[in-house]
Amino acid sequence: MEAPATVMEFARVARLLADEARRLGLCAPGFRSPPRLTGVDRSLRRRAGAPPMVSVRLRGRPLDWVIEDMIQGVLAVNGLDGADKARVGASLDAAVRRDRGIYHAA
Repeated sequence: MEAPATVMEFARVARLLADEARRLGLCAPGFRSPPRLTGVDRSLRRRAGAPPMVSVRLRGRPLDWVIEDMIQGVLAVNGLDGADKARVGASLDAAVRRDRGIYHAA
């Protein structure tokens, strides 16, 4: 099993995903860890006058799982579904894979 995600990896991926979301003309959420809700791996918080916040649990979870939750958070914040969700999700995933030096599909 892959080593658990670190705070440094989380921060790097958060910056990458926010940059890619903006490049695609989407809302770039903030990211934090851990979620305030007990027992969940990911949560989304919306507040008036503030960007949405995607919270993801890191502790004891492989980086790939954390990244997937972060990507799903960006998609949820932007209300994407269907073909748009698939296209944007693939673009976000590709941006992270390029940064990590992974060029093939998982």
